[in-house]
Amino acid sequence: MSESQTSMEHVTDPHMADHPSPRKYVNVAIILAIVTAIEVAIYYVTALEDLLVPILLALAVIKFVMVGMYFMHLKFDSHTFRRFFVTGIILALCVFGVVMAMFFTRGGPSPLVGG
Repeated sequence: MSESQTSMEHVTDPHMADHPSPRKYVNVAIILAIVTAIEVAIYYVTALEDLLVPILLALAVIKFVMVGMYFMHLKFDSHTFRRFFVTGIILALCVFGVVMAMFFTRGGPSPLVGG
């Protein structure tokens, strides 16, 4: 393959016109690496010990959204796919919440029988 065939600049496919360039993917990867470095650094700051979990959860949500939007192409695909994805996430969180509520209101998991 020649150099001109590997470049994305000559692509005239209308579906590919909305997708980002490889440079954009590298920029997103750099941002994700920076957020990960912030997460690691925050872990070692003792003054933030009480806020550690909420801060790490917020940074995890940021990374989750960036990966979903760019690397899973949800930002550039049909809104239907985005709705399916968000609906699945909401359903999973609801099931998780119900299981956690049952776990904490009933005194923990059931003991093993016949073990």
